[in-house]
Amino acid sequence: MAGLLPDIRDRWFRRSGDSAILSCGAHGQNRPTVAALLECIDQRLPIHASQGGGGGISAAGFPDADGRPLLYCQSSGSTGGARTIRRSQASWIASFEVNHARYGIGTTDRYAVLGSLGHSLSLYGIVEALHLGADLLALGGDLPRAQLATLRETRASVLYATPSQLGLLQRAGTEPLPDIRHVFCGGGALGGDGRAAAAALFPNAGIYEFYGASETSFVTISDSDTPSGSVGRAYPGVTLKLQPVAGNDAEIWVNSPYLFDGYEGEGSGDTRRDGDFLTVGEIGWLDEQGNLFLRGRRSRMVTVADVNVFLEDIERVMTGDCAGRACAAIAVPDALRGHAVIGFVEGAADKALAEKMKFRCRTSLGPFAAPRRIGFLDPMPMLPSGKPDLAALQRIAGAG
Repeated sequence: MAGLLPDIRDRWFRRSGDSAILSCGAHGQNRPTVAALLECIDQRLPIHASQGGGGGISAAGFPDADGRPLLYCQSSGSTGGARTIRRSQASWIASFEVNHARYGIGTTDRYAVLGSLGHSLSLYGIVEALHLGADLLALGGDLPRAQLATLRETRASVLYATPSQLGLLQRAGTEPLPDIRHVFCGGGALGGDGRAAAAALFPNAGIYEFYGASETSFVTISDSDTPSGSVGRAYPGVTLKLQPVAGNDAEIWVNSPYLFDGYEGEGSGDTRRDGDFLTVGEIGWLDEQGNLFLRGRRSRMVTVADVNVFLEDIERVMTGDCAGRACAAIAVPDALRGHAVIGFVEGAADKALAEKMKFRCRTSLGPFAAPRRIGFLDPMPMLPSGKPDLAALQRIAGAG
């Protein structure tokens, strides 16, 4: 991969020569995809990562007109079908160097990723480990209990995961993992209960939630000092511009070295550019200290009795009571109110929890944001990215 440290391939093979250091999922099932990734790096080819079959890696296309090597990965698919993202390798390398300097991550660390190599979060963690010369644990093919055992046995120190993946780890075992020193969580809100559970499982770790998208990479990052409900302040190198839409709400526009080049094939109507700035259609607001608070995407805003309701707002309130379990909200047509909100929570039915969630939504967001009902699913249908499958939940709600 042109642009990465020139000795990356030799160094990585040398560091992973000990089988106790390298883990590529159950029975090495991810080893071929990691080998293919290294082959692309060795031949300086573009890299294409797909979510099918657990995440495949292959050479795809050619460098752009300026000769820059490219990365191709997939969006999460949570707001529609997964889309192929095209970005320069330099756009990720820039943030690798920020993380190296800001968090002291380097050759002495051991990275672990829990998801499909086809999803941008997992691929990002893997390529960052390769770039910085760290050890690598690609555990996307393992069950949570096996992932926990590997993390403990290999003394992993850096973890990339979604809130749902962390929730699965927390339910698989409670014995602390003291060697983890950095947890980077993206792809959704961790919530107060989820953060507390993560802090208990990783007692010596800094837990950093970041807001971003496959198209933007990092936008903001939060830590223990971030106000409740905020996704943090702008990540180094990021400039935020908020364009008012209604009341205190504004559309979030981003300028940074980390933005993607474009889509390969069908794009997203949420994503627009204006000069050097890009938006994916997220709505939110900033406080006086520069902390960003999200409402949700325009495409996930619905009207209930002529009141605008953001489904992500509801999900964030629900997450506070979920204790690490996956949760989601969808809207269904309603003849009287336009839409009705239906909530879903992973796990066995719990009437008291459902009533508590509806009450919290009603008091925090208003009566029209309270879910009409909350269903419990075990298991929750999930995407390869580690997020709830909203399309599947929409079908379940329609059938109900």
